[in-house]
Amino acid sequence: MPEHQATGKPGGTKTPPTMTAGEFFRRLGPASILAFLALAGPIAGGFLILGFMDTIAQWLHGHEREGLAIYAGAFALLSGLALIPTYAPSILGGWTFGILVGFPAALTGFIGGAVIGYFIARRASGDRVVRLIEERPSWAAVRDALLPGGGVGAGFWKSLGIVTLLRLPPNSPFAATNLVLASVKTRWPVYLLGTALGLSPRTFAAIWLGATLHHQFASIREGLDAPKPWWLLVTGIVLVIVVLGVIGVIAKRALERVTNSVKRNSR
Repeated sequence: MPEHQATGKPGGTKTPPTMTAGEFFRRLGPASILAFLALAGPIAGGFLILGFMDTIAQWLHGHEREGLAIYAGAFALLSGLALIPTYAPSILGGWTFGILVGFPAALTGFIGGAVIGYFIARRASGDRVVRLIEERPSWAAVRDALLPGGGVGAGFWKSLGIVTLLRLPPNSPFAATNLVLASVKTRWPVYLLGTALGLSPRTFAAIWLGATLHHQFASIREGLDAPKPWWLLVTGIVLVIVVLGVIGVIAKRALERVTNSVKRNSR
């Protein structure tokens, strides 16, 4: 919902002043380093994982049962430090372990990364992010919906819905969302459960893609089975992208409805 400049009429809303990127990062203080890493760091990490995916997969297989723990632990640490994106290690999990094992392993890595990211962000952000949020009514509405009961704050289920909707879009940045949710002091049960629910669809899609690609290339390389036609694989990938895109649009609209409701109730 657009916010209009105050016109002198009752109920008029003043548009927040425009802020340059430089000013935004300056006002974040130490958290600006985290914000920069959250946006730029995963790009390089993603290319490294995808570029050496088969080598990493063979190394993990060589460590047998320990390989699964190493994968989940490294996933948690590197994603929590904003050094890797979410899709690349999920694809690696499907390529290495298949769907049934790779999906829970990747989701475990996500949860661990969210915990690490939360603690780091809480220590670095202080009250700076909170002050920036106060200047933006739309951001403040999300913050209010995540607060414990009282005032305009929502209860457990509504807060859980907000976190899930924030995590659900396929283009939602994992590390940057960790920073925001930690800065507004999101409650632990809401933070962890909402993260798991919101990330599950895109994690499963990436795991499926990794497992399918591995089967396809293994069939060609080793001649074990007749590989599936490439058009079938491409069609499957396109359908997954479309489904995730639809989910993202639905989540965005639902989040807008919730935040608009919170803003109306706070007046």
